[in-house]
Amino acid sequence: MKKVSLLLLSVLLLLVLAACGTENGKAAVKEEEPKDKEKKEEVTSAIEVTDASGENITFESAPESIAVLNSGDLDILLALGANVTGRPTASGPVSKEVESITEIGNPHQPNFEKLAEVHPTVLAAAMSFKQHAENIERQGTKVIYTKANSIADIQETIRLYGQLFQKETEAESMNKTITEEVENSEKTNSDPVKTLLVYGAPGTYLAALPNSLTGDLLEKAGGENIASDFPQEENYPQYASLSVEKIIERNPKVVMLITHGDPEGVKAAFESEMEKNAAWKNLDAVKDGNVFILPSHLFGSNPGTKVVEALEVMKENLAAVK
Repeated sequence: MKKVSLLLLSVLLLLVLAACGTENGKAAVKEEEPKDKEKKEEVTSAIEVTDASGENITFESAPESIAVLNSGDLDILLALGANVTGRPTASGPVSKEVESITEIGNPHQPNFEKLAEVHPTVLAAAMSFKQHAENIERQGTKVIYTKANSIADIQETIRLYGQLFQKETEAESMNKTITEEVENSEKTNSDPVKTLLVYGAPGTYLAALPNSLTGDLLEKAGGENIASDFPQEENYPQYASLSVEKIIERNPKVVMLITHGDPEGVKAAFESEMEKNAAWKNLDAVKDGNVFILPSHLFGSNPGTKVVEALEVMKENLAAVK
């Protein structure tokens, strides 16, 4: 009996030890699980975006701050609720929403001192800024590039910022609205109206081509760009030199002027330019008084989410001459 009892005790003891070992093993596995989860969370929180230059840029998380050098990107970022610490320098009054944001210059003349002061996590700029990028990146700011030569470009920028700030749903909603407006516009287009788009600045007049934002808007609004085959300017591939002979030959019904500032001054200077060449006076657009100045806040620079307003203005100008 004693031998049997000892045998039973030995078996029970082995079972208890085995059970403890199993429990300890499970506990060890459970202790490792949170570490694995943490690693997974770290991997999934990283954000990778592709900017307009085609470069893939990775961020550990949504940037804490961003500065921009054009008004269209500023408009998009504010609509998405991003923390914008630097904005383009304005030539006129600005809204209360942006007046407290530090001005950092413009795409042609960035203010590097102000940029260093605001020290954003990210700077958004046109690709012409690449020559300065190294200096900015040395200060710990990443640079991403955007472009706005078409409605599709603006929608791609909206998508980019939606990914960057983890606001994909809001960005998708903005783009859906733009797409619907464009589709509705194209449905109501009738016969194309022959149009000349002129970018005007003191002493300079260029024709906007179809690969420019204004050219894209004109096409979607139902206009025919008479300068579509004019040779591109080397430094400004979205524009061409004015060919008076071809313009007279194609006789546009509408002339639309694009300016960055002082629209009335540009119009007066352009009309003076036309008076120097008597042939201009015979254009249907001039004879019928269909020379329009496009609003500078919508056409003088990237309008951002307001691109639908720009499209509507374009349609209204074309409708006035049909």
